[in-house]
Amino acid sequence: MEVIIIKLVQFFAALSLLVLIHEFGHFIAARIFGIRVEKFYIFFNPWFSLWKRKIGDTEYGIGWLPLGGYVSIAGMIDESIDQEQLERMKQDPQPWEFRTKPAWQRLIVMLAGVTMNVLLAMVIYSAMLYAWGDSYYHNDDMVHGYAFNEAGHNLGFEDGDRIISIDGETIGDVTTIGQMLLLADGERKVDIIRDGEEQTLTLSLESLVAMRESGGYKGLYREFIPYVVNSVESESAKASGIVEGDRIVAINGTATPYFRADSELLSEARGTTATVDVVRGVDTLALAVPISDEGLMGITVRQTLPRHNDYGFWASIPAGAKRGVEEIKSYWEQVKLIFNPETKLYKEVGGFIAIGNIFPGEWNWMAFWNLTALLSIMLAVMNLLPIPGLDGGHALFTLWEIITRRKPSDKFLEVMQYIGLFLLLALLIYANGSDIVRLFK
Repeated sequence: MEVIIIKLVQFFAALSLLVLIHEFGHFIAARIFGIRVEKFYIFFNPWFSLWKRKIGDTEYGIGWLPLGGYVSIAGMIDESIDQEQLERMKQDPQPWEFRTKPAWQRLIVMLAGVTMNVLLAMVIYSAMLYAWGDSYYHNDDMVHGYAFNEAGHNLGFEDGDRIISIDGETIGDVTTIGQMLLLADGERKVDIIRDGEEQTLTLSLESLVAMRESGGYKGLYREFIPYVVNSVESESAKASGIVEGDRIVAINGTATPYFRADSELLSEARGTTATVDVVRGVDTLALAVPISDEGLMGITVRQTLPRHNDYGFWASIPAGAKRGVEEIKSYWEQVKLIFNPETKLYKEVGGFIAIGNIFPGEWNWMAFWNLTALLSIMLAVMNLLPIPGLDGGHALFTLWEIITRRKPSDKFLEVMQYIGLFLLLALLIYANGSDIVRLFK
């Protein structure tokens, strides 16, 4: 229960901040152009509000339905479908209304929310780089290649393969490998070095989709680390006779071709004495090694350390902006894949449960801010979709007006808002219904 509460607190804290920043973008842009903002709400408030207060011309409030938020801008037909607003639209236009302003000003007001979300993500990334720097594992450092799970073997990989490039793109950060295989929209050509020779694996889209749907992308690959003892830490391990330089080849009769292939074996042997086969020089020895209650032998193995970059204040700003742009491009590619039936990625669409589950079960500020920035990018990209009711829909009609010099009628905009709300409601039901189905599975 504690884990669920921590996830919920993080989710609603992030969501509240993102909604506040998004709606503040619309609010401040409208005020700059002299447009009256009648309501500013965090979360929706059908039938009643949890809190509200009117200051000047604007009613500020907190709704009870945590599906977003809104600002009600005078003279604009928006997703709130406010009946008072619709009635007012039948009256003569006023100079402080949205509809009387030039199209370029209205376009800025509509895109201000998305802009604020992008800026927020960049600010968060810059602050994270300044505070914690950036740590990552580089592909060039994986000198022994990778070990793969069953799904990786089914794709054609073998333990020890060194991945050089995918579709001609040289790999740097090792997480890029998983992203490019997981988010494929066609076959992937993977250049590898196997047994000292360069080869190219052609992975079909069908095999990559099967890998994703089976959940095989979890733990698809990890560094292939020779299971050689680097140091002996515990007294019990020293007493067993194991020494630095021993290569562990089996535990309780099960082969351990690389480090971390022993995870389940050590877990099963917790609190017992395991038979550990080691190669020392030309000899193979069977040693009785006590396994702690935590499933540890009391030894260390030499592993590749991550690369780390520290950033000063001024250097963190362009680096954070660059990361924000990269995340936008990455998420946009994911959105396009959802609309490609061949990828079957539409089956992976999730709702609030899926989003809440990405937060860790314990409070971690780095993880919280990283996920908040990612959600801010997601909110910005989704809002730019040309669907009536979203900022992208409003912007599309305004761009049409700018290009054709013909303004859509208020009745047309009202009808399109209802159509957009229907589409968004259907998407909401589908995404959250998928979450519930996954829970039962």
